[in-house]
Order: sequence, then C-alpha cells, then structure tokens
Amino acid sequence: MKKTINELQEIVIAYSERFTRISESDFVNRPAPEKWSKKEVVGHLIDSAQSNLRRFVVAQYEANPKITYDQNFWVTSNDYQHQPSTDVIQLWKLLNLQICAVLKSMSVENYTRTADTGKQSVQLHTLEWLAEDYVKHLKHHINQIIPASFNITYP
Repeated sequence: MKKTINELQEIVIAYSERFTRISESDFVNRPAPEKWSKKEVVGHLIDSAQSNLRRFVVAQYEANPKITYDQNFWVTSNDYQHQPSTDVIQLWKLLNLQICAVLKSMSVENYTRTADTGKQSVQLHTLEWLAEDYVKHLKHHINQIIPASFNITYP
C-alpha cells in the first residue's frame, strides 16, 4: 500500500500544478456535445475521490458498505463546467491528499476489508485493491486531460 500512497501523492502534486497551465479555453472545451471537457474530467475525478474516500473510511468500521455513484449525474449536478477552474483543481488536489492521509493512517489489518461497488449486483473489493485501482483510474483520466502522461490501459 505504501507504493500506491506514494504514487498517488506524487501524481497529485505534479498534476495539480500541470492542470493550472492548461488554457481556460482548452480546459472548458467539449470535444463533442455529449463528451466531458477537461475541466469536467477533473470534476469526475473529484467525484471518484469523494466516493473512494468514503469507501476507505466506512469500510474500516462497517462490513461491506455499498458505496456507488452515477458518474454522469454527479458531474452534471456539481456543474464543474461553470465553477472557477482554480477551485476545481484545488478541490481535486485536497481530496486526493486526504485520501493519502487516510490510507497512510489505515492499519494493515484493514487492507483486506471490503466495500461493495456494484450498482446492480454485489461487487466486493478489498480496500487495498480499491486503492490500487483508484490510481489506475486516475492515470487513465489524466491521459484524457494531458495525453500520453502515463503508459496505462484501463477498462
């Protein structure tokens, strides 16, 4: 888990700064009407961070909590497209640093505790697996914001 935490922290520090260098016009541009802008992709990463932060905390004291989310609804509801870009980037950074703090303070015994991420059926994952998958998911979406940032294939 230590490797995952360190990797997440390094990504957050580096990319929160890199995101600020994206021009506002590029950050808010939607490649197609039904596609998210780069700003909305960061917003999606905020929503993912919130859901995962909840999983990392709640699964330590509750058996198999069911924590899911509807990504399109969350992005639309939070209206990231019309929020100040600096606020969106800062919120993403702070939520991810909080995830690092929670993972650092988590006892090793809790790594194998599980959370249910399934929408229609039960999908139990260990907290360790969720942390590793979270970083892969993050890299996948950062590649959408700043292409070729990471060499990764993510479903």
